[in-house]
Amino acid sequence: MMVVGSGIIDVLIPECRSLKEKRGVLKQLLKRTQNEFNVSIAEVDDNDQWKRARIGFCVVGNDKQYINAKMDHILDFIDRMQVAEIVKTKMEIMSMADLMDPWEGDVEKYDEF
Repeated sequence: MMVVGSGIIDVLIPECRSLKEKRGVLKQLLKRTQNEFNVSIAEVDDNDQWKRARIGFCVVGNDKQYINAKMDHILDFIDRMQVAEIVKTKMEIMSMADLMDPWEGDVEKYDEF
């Protein structure tokens, strides 16, 4: 079973006075989070706002509780960095257990595995 967790984090960066400063803060935040958790993460909205950013991230695994805990750890990590204030979050976890088993049906199609 494949479990996909995705999240959106709205952050406030009150000290920023320019887009250049914002990019520097976000670069640090995104890179450190990506390295720490092996997660896909990027700025997804509010690109032209100096003091605000919307960050999206995605985690994939095979256990719903593990994905949920990892997403909580990501939020805590970003909060503890103290480079941006988390204003709002939204997280979703989706299970792909209902997908057809690749070994059912035409076996010849999967001979390469």
